[in-house]
Amino acid sequence: MLELRHRGGCPGPGGAVVPPPREGEAAGGDHETESTSDKETDIDDRYGDLDSRTDSDIPEIPPSSDRTPEILKKALSGLSSRWKNWWIRGILTLTMISLFFLIIYMGSFMLMLLVLGIQVKCFHEIITIGYRVYRSYDLPWFRTLSWYFLLCVNYFFYGETVADYFATFVQREEQLQFLIRYHRFISFALYLAGFCMFVLSLVKKHYRLQFYMFAWTHVTLLITVTQSHLVIQNLFEGMIWFLVPISSVICNDITAYLFGFFFGRTPLIKLSPKKTWEGFIGGFFSTVVFGFIAAYVLSKYQYFVCPVEYRSDVNSFVTECEPSELFQLHSYSLPPFLKAVLRQETVSLYPFQIHSIALSTFASLIGPFGGFFASGFKRAFKIKDFANTIPGHGGIMDRFDCQYLMATFVHVYITSFIRGPNPSKVLQQLLVLQPEQQLNIYKTLKTHLIEKGILQPTLKV
Repeated sequence: MLELRHRGGCPGPGGAVVPPPREGEAAGGDHETESTSDKETDIDDRYGDLDSRTDSDIPEIPPSSDRTPEILKKALSGLSSRWKNWWIRGILTLTMISLFFLIIYMGSFMLMLLVLGIQVKCFHEIITIGYRVYRSYDLPWFRTLSWYFLLCVNYFFYGETVADYFATFVQREEQLQFLIRYHRFISFALYLAGFCMFVLSLVKKHYRLQFYMFAWTHVTLLITVTQSHLVIQNLFEGMIWFLVPISSVICNDITAYLFGFFFGRTPLIKLSPKKTWEGFIGGFFSTVVFGFIAAYVLSKYQYFVCPVEYRSDVNSFVTECEPSELFQLHSYSLPPFLKAVLRQETVSLYPFQIHSIALSTFASLIGPFGGFFASGFKRAFKIKDFANTIPGHGGIMDRFDCQYLMATFVHVYITSFIRGPNPSKVLQQLLVLQPEQQLNIYKTLKTHLIEKGILQPTLKV
């Protein structure tokens, strides 16, 4: 077909080739029309090749520069590349874990800012790959539109969070009441403005590239923004629902790497040649044990188990409550074979420890598939890492490719098996209502309690 275009012929009805018009015999005899048609054909030939490119046709992205600190390079200069990379990864891992502990100590608000920062950096890394692969730096407005859509989607999700968890604060601010009441309409209007800007920016010779990048941006938003929103939703349920899943993924990543480094012999999956069955299995058992112990330790403290709530009287987030049954010790009867081994009839556990087994199992068996997906993505576009932000590790996305999948699972798990009515949220919703509505709810509740025999008819509340 392409050859026919170059020759000037095109297939007619029944597959017959219609010869090109002779010179001066363009439709209507208009030389200008013929010239325009030739230009359009050249453009189609030049940009239409993107639709038929195979993986081998994807241009290679030049590797990122090494950002390893000079002091580490000098200290490890005598080691082989394998051990040098091991030490660099180890040192940077301990540094990141230490910073993570510091942010945990600083409170839930700093954890939310951390999640937001990671989301923005992951978005930047994936979008940058799209720019390089499709060589779309010159697309009109597109870099601006990509970040505009990120802003719109964040406005929508974080606005929903404010409406859910900051109702008492919103009630005092009239301007915020307006924004919350019409939040979804405003969000849609903002997105619609970006959509119209994209349509207006379409340029004839860049149609395909622009739609490629439009789709690329929206898939990136789905991967990063929606998942980070779920992470924050999990955090509001209690910091323990944030820490145990995330630390389980980190533990699995570290222990699978260590088991694979020292004992790995059997390749696990072609997408990621360095992954081994020994590392996969060793990471699984290590993660389940780690999650069980971490759940026991964290369940002792209100700071970690209480839902994160905003207190308007102190103008800050607080984690104070009476721990639910999930975080109170219960006695469980042991199976017969364990009774013989442990020489005791029962064992005291926090119910959350049992749930932690499910979380750790997902983190070690299903979570790695997020990493395999990222490996396939990188192989498709011939890159080693998403970026070179962290020496020895790659980009931020390289470290959090499994976390996003984990966040969705935890949110679904909480809503399916854990969550009950949240008294604080119910109270916040009542406070937002008008006095007449509150009175009607009170009368209905009082009637219901009297019918159930819980409240005496003469008793005033």
